[in-house]
Amino acid sequence: MPTVSLSGVSKSFAGQEALHEVALTIEAGQRVALLGHNGAGKSTLMKIILGLLPPDSGDIRVLDAPAGSAAARAGVAYLPENVAFHPALSALEQIRLYLRLRGQSPDQAAPLLARVGLSDAAGRRIGTYSKGMRQRVGLAQALIGRPRLLVLDEPTSGLDPVSRHDFYTILDRLALEGAAILLSSHALSEVAARTDRIVILSRGRVMADDTLAGLRRRAALPTRIQIAARPDTADRVAGRLAAGRRNGVMVELDCAGEDKIDRLADITAMAALIDDLEVIPPSLDDIYNHFSRRAHP
Repeated sequence: MPTVSLSGVSKSFAGQEALHEVALTIEAGQRVALLGHNGAGKSTLMKIILGLLPPDSGDIRVLDAPAGSAAARAGVAYLPENVAFHPALSALEQIRLYLRLRGQSPDQAAPLLARVGLSDAAGRRIGTYSKGMRQRVGLAQALIGRPRLLVLDEPTSGLDPVSRHDFYTILDRLALEGAAILLSSHALSEVAARTDRIVILSRGRVMADDTLAGLRRRAALPTRIQIAARPDTADRVAGRLAAGRRNGVMVELDCAGEDKIDRLADITAMAALIDDLEVIPPSLDDIYNHFSRRAHP
């Protein structure tokens, strides 16, 4: 049974369609990236999954229960882009408060903060924390009750590279333990490497839902090959490959994915003229632009 299952989910506000017949499933242990421009429907979709908004039509099940029901809410956690905590409380005090509100032992606060790397700062006031540290407090709060689904809305916005890496390491661990993760982000390069599936929304419609490799195949965008020729050989290399020049020693060519092996064979045949090469597949930015700008059916 999927952790999340949506079928034909639609939602409108004042006659403006925010979601149109969205279908989506998320299995236990899957990390799914939800991508889309501002106004694409990401926040509406997340609120419907959380049970904060009812759909106008369609069916949605969360943990095999209706979205927003007590059974679903018990196993779902949410982390917004900007968390807000009382600045005068320490992280330990804040998490103890939320544990009490959830009817759980406040003794779990220290282990939760240790899990997100805040043991050394647990007794400090949250008002002295960096944004990355506050996000970790938010994640500790989200982990109360060992949720089976985490819904994360731009959780790494404003974080430095080290904090982003640490944050995704925690998410990876949670997925390995069986938690399903739905993550909305504009940081395409980081989600490409840290998620299992990518869902692209545009004007309320799912334009693509696949792995990164699958999206690359479907988009059929060209692969770029950059070749560093040996001194005084760039003209010969470019001529034999019918390729372009970028500067004194660099030769560039684009090829379809199905032609990549043949082009690499051509390049290998000129190994004596070449110092190095780099194969650059279409990035997630390229793929996102391709699918988000397609005409809707």
